[in-house]
Amino acid sequence: MTDRTEPTEHTERVDPTDCTATAEPSPVVSAVLETAPAAAPGGGVSADALMQEMSHQVCPAGALYVVATPIGNMGDITLRALNILALVDAVACEDTRNTGHLLTRYGLHKPLIAAHQHNEREVAEKLILRLRAGQRVALVSDAGTPAVSDPGARIVDAVRSAGLRVIPLPGASAAITALSASGLLEEQFHFAGFLPAKAAQRDTVLTSLGGLAAALVFYEAPHRIVDTIRAMQAIYEPKRQIVFGRELTKLFEEIHRCPLDAALAWVTADAHRQKGEYVLVVGGAAQTLDRDLAEADRVLTILMAQCPLKQAAAMAALITGQKKNALYERALQLKEADESAGEQAGD
Repeated sequence: MTDRTEPTEHTERVDPTDCTATAEPSPVVSAVLETAPAAAPGGGVSADALMQEMSHQVCPAGALYVVATPIGNMGDITLRALNILALVDAVACEDTRNTGHLLTRYGLHKPLIAAHQHNEREVAEKLILRLRAGQRVALVSDAGTPAVSDPGARIVDAVRSAGLRVIPLPGASAAITALSASGLLEEQFHFAGFLPAKAAQRDTVLTSLGGLAAALVFYEAPHRIVDTIRAMQAIYEPKRQIVFGRELTKLFEEIHRCPLDAALAWVTADAHRQKGEYVLVVGGAAQTLDRDLAEADRVLTILMAQCPLKQAAAMAALITGQKKNALYERALQLKEADESAGEQAGD
């Protein structure tokens, strides 16, 4: 995923000499660090050293802090996130009740500003006024990283367009969590988020992504999981791998990998599997290069039975659109392999 481009050029720099941009670790962070050993064994970083390091963290005023929060396990909050949440003047959040409960769990109490998909533009204007007044504001979603299949992107866009700082705090992400445990070997992934609710639109999206060699990452709600799997089975190759990440980081977490043609049986085998939020990771399509090679072999094999090699390669180039010289070299390889197989059969 790429960063959004603001309409005006704006280079973000931190002035380390700005004394208003630093803050001591918050009480909640200090309490956490106090439980750690004063001196870490084996030469590791001690609690005192961590406290000292955090006291030099740069936390500029007049900035929007995009803070990732846990997707289920409360222990997945970062020390930096706790420090910023304790430091900011207000928290813009998807649901004030959920975020209020979250902050209370960490011993924090902050003014909350509802910022959901229906009021983002309006809230953005209010947040910009706060930032211009020198306040620090945190942006959080109900779970995970804001603005990734969650509200927040419009707020970030507006703040950046206003020439104000946006500071991301990395942390929990359901998509990355599922990918890390998938075991799929694709070097790239395509994050599709939630599929459309309507069947025709969903199928159009699935079809458009079907040829990508990258792993496909989807979010899905439990009441749609069966229909989504059926749609995938109808559109994608049956042996394509799929990884289910259900209730990630929570008590009843399940991570299951199987061929797509076995996916529906797994989901329907236990009624509990139609509860809880899902991350689906689908293996990428076969490489285009492999498909091109298979098609070239098929065409060459037919033509070589009727034509000399050069003519077969030239005709195959017209049929497949591939380069004639490469097809001629491939024809030679196929001929040698055929002759070798014939000699072995004669022996």
